[in-house]
Formats: sequence, C-alpha cells, structure tokens
Amino acid sequence: MTGDQREVPARFAAALDSLRGHRTRDEVRLVEIPGPRRVAPFSLALEGEVVSEATEVATGRFVVLHDPDGQDAWHGDFRVVTLVRTQLEAELATDELLGDVAWTWVTENLEAAGVGAVAAGGTVTRVLSRSYGALASTPDAVDLEIRASWTPTDTDLGTHLEVWADLMSTAGGLPPLPDGVTALDVRRRTVEP
Repeated sequence: MTGDQREVPARFAAALDSLRGHRTRDEVRLVEIPGPRRVAPFSLALEGEVVSEATEVATGRFVVLHDPDGQDAWHGDFRVVTLVRTQLEAELATDELLGDVAWTWVTENLEAAGVGAVAAGGTVTRVLSRSYGALASTPDAVDLEIRASWTPTDTDLGTHLEVWADLMSTAGGLPPLPDGVTALDVRRRTVEP
C-alpha cells in the first residue's frame, strides 16, 4: 500500500479490510505488489495468476486507488484498475467479435456480482504472434489483454476483487463456478502430431 501509513483515511482502511481474507476460487493465486505512487495518494496492488493443471492460463493485476479529495474523471474517491492477460488459439486472431466478447466478460461479471460501479471503461488488445526461421515450428498464438477500470460506489471491495478473479478465470478458459461449488480437476486435451 502506498501513502502515509500514519494518516490512512478511514474509507481506505475500510476498503482494505473488505479485501482481507476474501476468498477467490482455488485456481487463483494472489500476491501483493507495490502500488502506483503518482496516480493517487493511497493505493494497493495485487498481482494474480490463474493456474490450471500446474499451467498458468491467465495473469493480471488488481489495483485500488484512493484520493480522499476525489477525482473528477473517476466520479468518486476510489478507482479499481484491472489488467488481465492470456493466450488464446491462433484461429481467434481474425475473429472480429473477440474484443466485443472479451469486454462483455467485464460487464457481465460486474452485473452478475451485483457490485455498485460507475464510469466503467477499458480496452481489449489482441496480438498475433507468428514465429519464423529457427522458431518456425512454434505454433501461432494470440495474446489477449483486457484493461478495465471502474469506480466502486462503496468501500466493500471484496466483491470487486472477485469480479477481477472471475474475469481472469474466464479469460483463461475456466468454466464459471456457482457459489459453494469446487471445481473438479478438468484436464485440457491436446492432440499430439
């Protein structure tokens, strides 16, 4: 967390408390990293990865920004900023709807969680990687990056963390889990040449 530890505002402390001990699905691993220092007086940043069968299928960041004076662009005094990265099959590179579908993962996860959020915005970027020369046998791949941010309407940010973890899981190809259900070990099957 960045900011002056002696003067942590009560609203920011409440937001941090709402994140502590909040549970995500078992495939999601989280670690705290240094938050940005210049964007807001107080911040918290988490780095995450989604692991399926000992393989990383998605990564990302979850950042909470707090400016006690508020920021006009945020429409409030908090901002949640998220990043999700994953690799998809190369066939999806030319799919014109890929960006639209990825953005609906953001909006549908927010709606399904029932969180209060305003001023949501973001970008979806896809990059086709094709290898040549000595690397020509490496299969083509699509790197997908989803950047999304929104302003929470209260300090209960635990559900916002869940939204981001679910977004990473969706992007990584994991099926959604209803409340109280634990995922079985689903094996990805690949065809060997």
